[in-house]
Amino acid sequence: MGIRRSAHAVYDTKYHLVWTPKYRKWVQRQDIRKRVREIFSDIAVHHGFEIQELRVAPDHVHILLSFPPRYSIAHVVGVLKSITASEIFDEFPEIKKELWGGEFWEDGYFV
Repeated sequence: MGIRRSAHAVYDTKYHLVWTPKYRKWVQRQDIRKRVREIFSDIAVHHGFEIQELRVAPDHVHILLSFPPRYSIAHVVGVLKSITASEIFDEFPEIKKELWGGEFWEDGYFV
């Protein structure tokens, strides 16, 4: 990561984001953790985010991320969490049955 440019800004942002899956239900599913990593990478490419580090641990996610200042932190986290949840539920429908509230991620996050 380094200095990046957009149409109206020059920036060097780095955000350390952490959040957990709902009820920590997929902690033992390596296939789901692998797929979550792939989806995060796809989202980053599509939205112009730059992932410096990504760790999908058994009970939480760590991302060191850079993104243009036109996006708020809440927006970026919302995009990452909502797209991964939708795609995981589509690809692994049995997961939705295991989650009581039908949500994949916990509501909050650390930045």
